[in-house]
Amino acid sequence: MQGISGAELILNEDGSIYHINLCPGELAPTIITVGDPGRVARVSDRFDEVNARKSKREFICHTGRVGRTPVSVISTGIGPDNIDIVLNEADALFNIDFETRAPKEELSTLRFIRIGTSGALRPDIAVDSLVASAYGLGLDNLMGFYHYPSNLGEAELTDQLNAFMKDTIELPFYACSGSAGLLEKVGKGMQHGITLTAPGFYAPQGRQLRLKPRFRTPEIEQLGHFAFRGMHLANFEMETAAIYGLARLLGHEALSTNAILANRPAGTFSRNPAKAVDRLIEEVLSQLG
Repeated sequence: MQGISGAELILNEDGSIYHINLCPGELAPTIITVGDPGRVARVSDRFDEVNARKSKREFICHTGRVGRTPVSVISTGIGPDNIDIVLNEADALFNIDFETRAPKEELSTLRFIRIGTSGALRPDIAVDSLVASAYGLGLDNLMGFYHYPSNLGEAELTDQLNAFMKDTIELPFYACSGSAGLLEKVGKGMQHGITLTAPGFYAPQGRQLRLKPRFRTPEIEQLGHFAFRGMHLANFEMETAAIYGLARLLGHEALSTNAILANRPAGTFSRNPAKAVDRLIEEVLSQLG
């Protein structure tokens, strides 16, 4: 098999992969993703052991263990474009032979668990509550650049949401499912829902400063009335659908968990966001040991 070219699989002089600056063996197969680089240490401080720390640009990675489970936590920065980098490069560390530059015959399955923050789309989802995502709905265009065949659940969700939006607000989207196993295990005790992934923080989420958005917050909030298989479209943020789509294509498991810091319909914001995030970190890590 012909090796992947140096213009596509880009390695640094020390043999690490280009953006996240990690070599094979420096990343654990259970990977916690956080958007904020400052949140990496808040997660790894709760590890039982940290044996490696590396960083480049916004990508900071700490690797250690929780109980007997090897775990890494890596910051992705904000948005689906950075998710494209982190998930592809994490997969390459396990599933491409850097010497031959060819995919390995035996592939490894990774676990990606997002610890993030988001805003609620429904008034009954209180700030400081925790939401685990069964599905991600992407308003970005990332998965349009991959061949992504929908599974039955994603296709059914897409059809039902398209029908719902004919009477509310019509937005282009793609649907991606997370790991049912991780949702049951790591998301135990959290509220389960569907998460909307926006490609920006302001107009894509209905916010207005000096520029007028095409869709305002009350229109987007109408999506909170949509339900699929007993789960409502609960919250929105900027990474979940991209993580779910790439993970499924690459054969990995993924779960997105979020601390709700804002309730958009109620116009409220957490009085102690750091406490809410710390609670989410502790809940996730307690299921990994």
